[in-house]
Amino acid sequence: MYCCMLRSFHIKGNKSIQLTRASFSQNPWDTSLKLPSCTVYHCTHSPVSGSLWQPLTHGTHQPAASHRCMSSTVRRRRLPSAFPVIDGTFQPALRHVYEANLRNSLICQQKYLEHKEKVMKGGGENAIKRHTQRNRKVLVRDRLRMLLDDEDYLELSPFAGLGLPYGDIPAAGCLTGIGRINGLWCMFSANDATVKGGTAYPITVKKQLRAQIVAMQNRLPFVYLVDSGGAFLPLQSEIFPDKNHGGRTFYNEAVMSAMKIPQVSVVCGSCTAGGAYVPTMSEEAVIVHRIGTIFLGGPPLVKAATGEEVSPEDLGGARLHSEVSGCVDHFATSESEAYECTRNIISTLNYELPEEDDTQVEEPLYCPDDLMGLAPRCYNHSMDVRLIVSRLSDGSRFQEFKARYGTTLLTGFARIEGLQIGIVANNGELTYEASLKGSHFVQLCDQRDIPLIFLQNTAPEPAHTHSQTKAELNTNRLKAQGSMMSAVACASVPKITVVIGGCHGGDSYAMCGRAFDPNFLFLWPNARVSILAPGHSDAFVQNEEEITQINEMLEEESSAFFSTSRLWDDGVILPQDTRKVLSKCLKIIKQQEYQLSREKTRTPFLRL
Repeated sequence: MYCCMLRSFHIKGNKSIQLTRASFSQNPWDTSLKLPSCTVYHCTHSPVSGSLWQPLTHGTHQPAASHRCMSSTVRRRRLPSAFPVIDGTFQPALRHVYEANLRNSLICQQKYLEHKEKVMKGGGENAIKRHTQRNRKVLVRDRLRMLLDDEDYLELSPFAGLGLPYGDIPAAGCLTGIGRINGLWCMFSANDATVKGGTAYPITVKKQLRAQIVAMQNRLPFVYLVDSGGAFLPLQSEIFPDKNHGGRTFYNEAVMSAMKIPQVSVVCGSCTAGGAYVPTMSEEAVIVHRIGTIFLGGPPLVKAATGEEVSPEDLGGARLHSEVSGCVDHFATSESEAYECTRNIISTLNYELPEEDDTQVEEPLYCPDDLMGLAPRCYNHSMDVRLIVSRLSDGSRFQEFKARYGTTLLTGFARIEGLQIGIVANNGELTYEASLKGSHFVQLCDQRDIPLIFLQNTAPEPAHTHSQTKAELNTNRLKAQGSMMSAVACASVPKITVVIGGCHGGDSYAMCGRAFDPNFLFLWPNARVSILAPGHSDAFVQNEEEITQINEMLEEESSAFFSTSRLWDDGVILPQDTRKVLSKCLKIIKQQEYQLSREKTRTPFLRL
């Protein structure tokens, strides 16, 4: 909200002072929204006035529309880009580094494809047959094909749940992501009942909660495709009791409703125990006949408690909840009808999307496949981060900020598919000067409402202190990094982090690591996430045997796939797909500006 105060004093016998104010609201990140309307107010110091500020009129009363200062149909345009093109060519002397990185990236890519293939199989061949033939249900990815406009959606944490202590849970037993429904980006959470019969494990709960957080941060409508068998009881201590366990799902539903974030549920399977609250707390719910059921305790529990035998349909089927209890709002005879109904519900939401922009997007001048050779296999194989930026930004253009100061941190402005961003990228150790520079630039972007992209590749270990002079330098560095952390934590603009190399120690916090709550955080397959990089523990442990054990542990636990299986990020992405993923994220974040009503209310929407 920007306010321009126009003061004019008209003194008539010292009895009246008039003050006029023009106020208007705008978002400087928007490229196509309508121009704001202006209203002029005056203030008269009168004891009988019911309101301090009243619309300023000239003679006779005019309708509110007459106060608009400009036609609302005029479209805005961005300032033309004059960013210089950065040199993205390789130095011949570094060819061996590029080739070593490329060999490592090809190995990581193969591991990525193996994980993807494993996840695509869901719960396995037998579980798929049981799901489709005996239960007559549609597979979860086919459900998404019927629900979404296309298959070009952003799936979050697809490798979550692999290699956990309690076994493999492919995709954590549910698919989460962001796709378009009638042109509107919506978050979805879809249970995969082929994985452990739809049973919720601790990682399942964690993934669902992360999806809700992303939806709240970016004000995304949420669609739940519910086909759940309830919690896995042997691990109930990791699912039920704590703040960020299963009950948080329902708390978040209430908060999202109060924030005017729409939520729709499709009951396309069992909603047992805690899962029954998901549709009943959504704003609208659809249930599929003969497939969808909602009850706290199923037929086996009823028989064990009362000895009575009852069918799932009679206990909590579609007819009961659509005709008797009123727990659902829409009855569908088939799954295809349910998803068509859901699409119709989404079309009723109060959004005004901009017209399609026909402006030609300027592609980078350099091939994005080169990023495979720029992804460092270790910190010592890092190349100039400008080479990476030149393969991400429109036209390989980049307006660098403080180019000659704190050169181990690259900061500046660029555009990705026409959307302006600020880039903060590691180009060496995060020194005292680099930290001050980063703090300045982050605050500058926050001042101008420009989203931030962090390209993280931090030093593998903390700086050592070998002398008093070095101790003083490290103390100054610590202070400056603390300032940068504060700037990043308090910046209100959207933040997206991509770990392109190492994510180690305190430097990772200043570069908007997971603890600093970026809107999205992705890893390249070569990335390492740990307090120390493998092979750097000898300065902290003296015993040779312990050094070997710790380095082996770090080698395993710092892997990008170890990290993503535990949901420490929003997914592993291939380097050559980075520009496309960042573009989607920026468009998803920007959509909240098109919701016509987004004032926070006092209470959530309550069903009958």
